[in-house]
Amino acid sequence: MRDFSEIFAIAAERKGGPGALESMLTAPLTATALAQVPEDRWLAQMTKSIFQAGFNWKVIENKWDGFETAFKGFDVGKCAFMDDEWFDRLLTDVAIVRNGTKIATVRDNAAFLLELRAQGGAGEVLGGWPSTDFIGLLERLKADGSRLGAATGQYAMRFMGRDSFILSRDVTARLIAEGIIDKAPTSKKALRATQNAFNTWMDQSGRSLTEISRVLAMSV
Repeated sequence: MRDFSEIFAIAAERKGGPGALESMLTAPLTATALAQVPEDRWLAQMTKSIFQAGFNWKVIENKWDGFETAFKGFDVGKCAFMDDEWFDRLLTDVAIVRNGTKIATVRDNAAFLLELRAQGGAGEVLGGWPSTDFIGLLERLKADGSRLGAATGQYAMRFMGRDSFILSRDVTARLIAEGIIDKAPTSKKALRATQNAFNTWMDQSGRSLTEISRVLAMSV
């Protein structure tokens, strides 16, 4: 496994130099900033990522105002207690994508976020989860959330601005090239090896998971 400085150099050469590469990197929000994000925005982003999974992202983006209206601004209390009448109305609402299974996740994930209030709320729990155990956060999202496993949870956290890695095809290719894994990491052992590698690179570089993930992706 290369030192992060070597991987950064590979990516910089591909992207026009260190300065050009740096300009493509964005630091994540701090835990303090994330703690202030209202829980309705966490539910909104979870929902957007779920609906975008396996679908045309632009379609969801173009319809997003309709989603905000249909789900009452993603008010967590209201969505958690969505009744059958509201659910049935959503199934015929042309302002959103009428996928019953995905619509049901809004209710389920709102209930999940309600449960987090006892631990300080979504911003505290999801935003404050240690970056050195990001796979632990992903496991929590998969276990207690609805359809938030794999890439969906990763993208939801990235777009919320929290420190994260995304195991895209290019990031996975770099991890394989470094001998960390031999295929896309799905097992607990492979995910732990992936986390350990990111932790090592964080120690070497002082950079965030988000920045390291982007550099890995651009090194391929």
